[in-house]
Amino acid sequence: MHLTKSGMETMDRRQRLNIINSITGIKPANLIGTKSEEHGSNLAIFNSIVHLGSNPGFIGLILRPIGEVPRHSYENMKANDGYYTINHIHNHFIKQAHYTSAKVEKGTSEFDVCKLTEEYLFDFPAPFVGESQVKLGMRLVEEIPIKSNGTILLVGSIEHLIVPDESVNEKGYIDLEQLNIVGIGGLNCYYDLTKIGEFPYVRLSEMPEL
Repeated sequence: MHLTKSGMETMDRRQRLNIINSITGIKPANLIGTKSEEHGSNLAIFNSIVHLGSNPGFIGLILRPIGEVPRHSYENMKANDGYYTINHIHNHFIKQAHYTSAKVEKGTSEFDVCKLTEEYLFDFPAPFVGESQVKLGMRLVEEIPIKSNGTILLVGSIEHLIVPDESVNEKGYIDLEQLNIVGIGGLNCYYDLTKIGEFPYVRLSEMPEL
């Protein structure tokens, strides 16, 4: 298959959406937990999480355009001093996680609809997912509009990081395979993660023959 920009613009909308969402490869699968005093908790699946920095720990999240379609996660963040959670998805609850994308009415919690556990830890004001073993308590610190398509890059600071001790090695690497973390291809295909190699930090003076 070879598609040009003009060819993509004239193809079936759903097919174009699926191809472009799949072409970047496997993406992280996460649930974003939020809460507001007025409307209660919200849980939504996102595949647009990206590492932005380690010191301080910053994580980015792409938010789709704000307009006619309500963005309950974003609204709750703004109503709760920017607090939210990021929760990894494991293979034993991918079905429940996937259906958090349903467009439920504001005030109806996807935790309840999708039978996932709303968990509060360390007096953090946003809900974690009880079924997830890797959880981040986040606070929104910056919003960067992407003018060309109306999306927004939300920059969050890691306030809490929760991961099982036995899954972290002496170097600080997290064994994602051991934890049965899943990834997303496109919008609705889920993949297991399998570790296939590990290599040292690259220094030009230590380059092997390739």
